Amino acid sequence: MTPARAHRERMAALAAQSVDPKPVVSSDGGGQPAPAIIDRTPAMIHREQVAATAIVTAPETATSAEDRITAQIVLRLTHDLRDLKEIKGVDAKVAAKRRMLPEYQAWIDAIVAADAGAGDGLIGEVVPTCMVWLIDTGDFAAALDLVPFLLKHKVAMPSRYKRDVATVVVDEITAAAQSVQALGETFPADILARVADLVDGIDMHNEVRAKLLKAIGVEQLGAAEDMDAKESRAPLETALATLKEAHRLWNRVGVLDRVKRAEKLLKALPPIPDQNNEQGGQQAA
Repeated sequence: MTPARAHRERMAALAAQSVDPKPVVSSDGGGQPAPAIIDRTPAMIHREQVAATAIVTAPETATSAEDRITAQIVLRLTHDLRDLKEIKGVDAKVAAKRRMLPEYQAWIDAIVAADAGAGDGLIGEVVPTCMVWLIDTGDFAAALDLVPFLLKHKVAMPSRYKRDVATVVVDEITAAAQSVQALGETFPADILARVADLVDGIDMHNEVRAKLLKAIGVEQLGAAEDMDAKESRAPLETALATLKEAHRLWNRVGVLDRVKRAEKLLKALPPIPDQNNEQGGQQAA
């Protein structure tokens, strides 16, 4: 038996024996997970960080205490996922995820700092799962902070997501943006720009990238419309190019009305002064 296999079997046994570090909520109470009642001390956080580093850098040499902490994280995630499945309302799910996320922060920080992968098996699902939860709770910047690590180490998304990391990030962020934009409100353009930079050059379906470009183009067009006419030409041209590229990638993305608006606004702008004629007139004077 290899050291890696022995480690996996030891982890499975520990997970089965571990006591859940927080109460397990049954469906009798409507499936609503209660907030953690354990006060996480600096010592507990430190032990989790040490265990996380050991598990991804040298799992075969991890101590029994480190294995047990890892098993507790696995069990916590299992119970949290089960609790979330029992919650019906979207708002209640978001509130539950917001309560759950801090319990994984020390583990995630150590995993990312170790820069050696996310781990094997269910423990490897902690970071990508929390990335999605961060998006769901509106903490987009924190979610995107995890993406370079996930992409670098080719961390797979849990099977329930049925997509890779890049596609999940684009899908979830653009869905959040579109829900806001549909109400006539703005979505942070810097978040959309970060997403575009992170997935630049990564192969994905045209429809997925087209939705991202649409969201970016909508923000660009809105910003250009708020500018003084003298300053809006270049921003309008940028927005128009973005929206046209979205349409080129997927002609059902739904940007033609905005393309027409951008073109109309550009036509309404005063003509660009002819620099040669202006210079000639100055010389003649």
